[in-house]
Amino acid sequence: MQKNISSLFISSINRFIERFFTRKSSALIIWLSVFIGILAGGMSALFDHGIIWISELRLSFIEYYSDSTTPMWLVAIPISSLMAGLAFYITHRFAPEAGGSGIPEIEGAMEGMRPVRWKRVIPVKFFGGLLALGSGMVLGREGPSVQLGANLGRMISDIFKVDKVDAQALLAAGAAGGLAAAFNAPLAGIMFVIEEMRSQFNYNLTSTKSVFMSAIMATIVMRLITSQDAVVTVTSYSHPSLMSLWLYLLLGFCFGVVGILFNKMILATQDMYLFIHQNQRWRFVAIGLFLGAVFGGLSIVEPDIAFSGMELIPHVEGGHYLMGGLMILFLFRLIATLLSFGSGAPGGVFAPTLALGTLFGMLFGLAAQSLFPHLVTDAGTFAIAGMGGLFAATVRAPITGILLVIEMTSNYEMILPLIVTCLGATMVAQSLGGRPIYTQLLERTMKLSMRRKRQETTRKALSRVAPTDPKE
Repeated sequence: MQKNISSLFISSINRFIERFFTRKSSALIIWLSVFIGILAGGMSALFDHGIIWISELRLSFIEYYSDSTTPMWLVAIPISSLMAGLAFYITHRFAPEAGGSGIPEIEGAMEGMRPVRWKRVIPVKFFGGLLALGSGMVLGREGPSVQLGANLGRMISDIFKVDKVDAQALLAAGAAGGLAAAFNAPLAGIMFVIEEMRSQFNYNLTSTKSVFMSAIMATIVMRLITSQDAVVTVTSYSHPSLMSLWLYLLLGFCFGVVGILFNKMILATQDMYLFIHQNQRWRFVAIGLFLGAVFGGLSIVEPDIAFSGMELIPHVEGGHYLMGGLMILFLFRLIATLLSFGSGAPGGVFAPTLALGTLFGMLFGLAAQSLFPHLVTDAGTFAIAGMGGLFAATVRAPITGILLVIEMTSNYEMILPLIVTCLGATMVAQSLGGRPIYTQLLERTMKLSMRRKRQETTRKALSRVAPTDPKE
């Protein structure tokens, strides 16, 4: 009797393991996505704390070596230059795909067009991103977080040897977890994969649940390590007047035009850098040294132009700048964003884009307040709407933009103006023939990759040809 009970218990355990922990089981993929979310949240939190630590360390060195005869900005130039130059070197030397935000690489990997070399990308993106962002360059940490999360997903897929379809689901789950943790925005992380990566994402019940679980766990881990507060501390606004909604629609129309121009300028800046360095390492590193020096000096002299811009958003929304100052700051930060992101440095463009949207939105809000004082009581509401408007126009993911701004600022009553602004921006961008920035960046990457392969094939073919004797 006892043997029968033991046999029955063992067989039940075996059936349980066979059902829930086999490679083909959807339950295994869900559990793996939970683990990936934990890893992505921990990695994002570590990356965030690393940026703070290396920025404080840089500032300590600057303060230590500066005195009455040597100004701080002069000391900051060589320190930041070396940091950025090292970031550019390790990126070009070990994992060129870690350059930029990394999101086009993930989209390409989900389509099977780009490799995911997680053993190289994870350390290069992590340390290269710390150095580049810590030097003062205008870059965001969300791109590295997304690429790191996705590469962690591929790492787990390789360890557990899941099939191709499930590996894609775990890759997407890692990306969602990375974005959710970067901005403390689980809904935005989920929607980013579903909306932005819709052409690559394999929709089914298992993959969708994997994305949800990873984003949830990544956010929980991030909040346990940091806090549950919103990423950006701004004013909590009440519902704006319904009669003023047409102004938010007009703001969205403006962002539709600005977004298309912004995307074109990013691509043009990348072409300019490619023309300069010709993919030669010493030239690529020289660009990093130069940019590190420029933004290192700016981080001391005019910090509002340097860094990601996340710290700038509350000051802009709080009304600390007049219209003239907002216009100048917008133009300078636009140039700084293009120079930083277009260079191929390991960093994202989400945060700088949100900062630009806040600046333009506040500028529009002050103008609207002066023209229609009976409709606009607080120009700061347009700054909040502007954060989502430029994101929607450039990335062409309006729902993600709406959720991202709401979760980042805890302004849930601003949902209607955000919807109107993002809708207007998307409509104009689409009607004018604009395309999502990450789609264009992926296409550009694929063209450059094919061109280099053809050049390498031609070079090898020519090297095999024996030189002919001129006497023959």
